[in-house]
Amino acid sequence: MKKICSFVFILLIVFSANAAIPSISKVNDTTSTYTSKQDEKMVKDAMQAFSSLSKAERKARFGEVKSLVKNYRAQGLQDGAEVSTNTLLYAILAILLPPLAVGLHEGGINNRFWISVLLSLLFWLPGIIYALIVVLT
Repeated sequence: MKKICSFVFILLIVFSANAAIPSISKVNDTTSTYTSKQDEKMVKDAMQAFSSLSKAERKARFGEVKSLVKNYRAQGLQDGAEVSTNTLLYAILAILLPPLAVGLHEGGINNRFWISVLLSLLFWLPGIIYALIVVLT
């Protein structure tokens, strides 16, 4: 649930423009008051505003989002209880489905994911060991 909320928040940041959404902090404060129709309209307006930006402005927005994601992950690492719960769930998932655990832990498909897929296809045990190493470190 937390990843979904953070993904939606990141999308709102990327696609927001001053004309469509005055400020990000205002959106965060009033998120619970929006209905689904208002959300759809807000996302459509933000998409139109984002598509009207120049290439340099889009690049600047993505840079802002990357820094916000980095800060968000750093704050998540400081929260000990939540990290331990996620780590436990990732460890269980690493035993059952190693590539899925690595992909979720890494936040997408990257080299570690493909290594996990390869090891899991060759022999299941190396895939599990590799997934546990990735998840627990």
